[in-house]
Amino acid sequence: MSNYLLALDQGTSSSRSIVFDRAGRVVAMAQQEFPQIYPQPGWVEHDPLTLWSTQLDTARQAMKEAGLSAADIRAIGITNQRETTVVWNRKTGEPVYNAIVWQDRRAEAACVKLRDAGMNDTVLQKTGLRIDAYFSGTKLQWILDNVAGARAQAERGELAFGTVDSWLIWKLTGGAVHATDHSNAARTMLFNIHTRTWDSELLDALHIPASLMPEALPSAAEFGHTQAEWLGAPMVIGGVAGDQQSALFGQACFQAGMAKNTYGTGCFMLMHTGERFQLSENGLITTAAAQPPGAPQYALEGSVFIGGAVIQWLRDGLNAIRSSSEVQALAETVPDTGGVVLVPAFTGLGAPYWQPDSRGSLTGLTRGTTVAHIARAALESIAFQSAALLSAMSRDSVAAGGIKVNQLRVDGGACVNDLLMQFQADLLGIPVVRPAVIETTALGAAYLAGLHTGLYAGLDELSQQWRAERTFEPQMSREVAAEKMAAWERAVRQTVAV
Repeated sequence: MSNYLLALDQGTSSSRSIVFDRAGRVVAMAQQEFPQIYPQPGWVEHDPLTLWSTQLDTARQAMKEAGLSAADIRAIGITNQRETTVVWNRKTGEPVYNAIVWQDRRAEAACVKLRDAGMNDTVLQKTGLRIDAYFSGTKLQWILDNVAGARAQAERGELAFGTVDSWLIWKLTGGAVHATDHSNAARTMLFNIHTRTWDSELLDALHIPASLMPEALPSAAEFGHTQAEWLGAPMVIGGVAGDQQSALFGQACFQAGMAKNTYGTGCFMLMHTGERFQLSENGLITTAAAQPPGAPQYALEGSVFIGGAVIQWLRDGLNAIRSSSEVQALAETVPDTGGVVLVPAFTGLGAPYWQPDSRGSLTGLTRGTTVAHIARAALESIAFQSAALLSAMSRDSVAAGGIKVNQLRVDGGACVNDLLMQFQADLLGIPVVRPAVIETTALGAAYLAGLHTGLYAGLDELSQQWRAERTFEPQMSREVAAEKMAAWERAVRQTVAV
């Protein structure tokens, strides 16, 4: 049988497909960007049919570039932007509305009603999540309540709901399979992550008919076969996981205490907690980890809203650089920030602060401040926010008798910035490890598919396959690092007070 795997990586701004060999090396890659739709302030949508067509096109392109046919591919893995919500007609396969993207805030009013109804603790205990418009449940409720005829159709069993993975599975299998995996289901605010079933109390609270929901399976499982017309022959879909859980898996973080941070537009940090469901006392959420069949596995998660996006702001907002790749060279023209601290709360502050109404601030300016100081402060802001996340995770883990994190594995576009990674290690006081393959989100989905189809014997084999490209060891004294974190926290308090 073939030793190649095809990963479909459907993201927020682009669809990508990557062919991996058995060793987890990239053989070929294709990517297409697609339009973002902003009907009004705070609303973000995608055309589901464009998500499908761009994903299919990139799959075909990647296979062509690799010189492979469907017969050469062992299995397909799917990873996706989480929480983004699609509803379609089961008979026609047509979406009833655009996909409502995870960033969309239109359902905040529905969340207020749930909080006022005293549902906070119920949602937290069953799902590990806070009540927030970020998650899929209230997005689905909005579609049923605001799209003409949608609720009546749903009550007749004519509609299907899914996150983007479910939508792609439905399209790939010609409507034969309506399914998702536990890691994506865990992001809906409707899924009990203890029992791994859709929760009737939560469905009732949001007035959502159970007939809408996909079957929820382990992340390595049989998700059906593609129709021959799409990729030349039927291919098994053997792995599915939400992007951040997929990255945790691709980083071979399979044991409690192992953590990864993805440096993208935002930053997403996850720490594996094993079979222990642990609620955070420090502003984090609990989620289901991607895994093969077996006892439930969990992770703590924290999100930084503005990570690499602060570099885009330097480029597009301040015109300080012409391309993102120039930021490290500019920042290195000064030895430090000269006391400047940038808190990039452009869309509020995420975990562990949860201050949605705060706005960005730039403090410590003097007549000697240059654009290089601001560029360095922008880079450091990514590391400061991530350090605050890991500190919160460590406090939660230690308080619950867990293992303290002893290294941070990193991925995502901004992890190639050596200055940022070194400063991150200095703040944390632990090694920051960049893997040889940084496409860990897609790699996680491929590994899950490979596990299901027997290409890999188990998690131990995948752990041995993981390779580091570079390890950044802390060089800063713990006293200096503590002073810098204290200065950051002072700046955050000033920002929150604005």
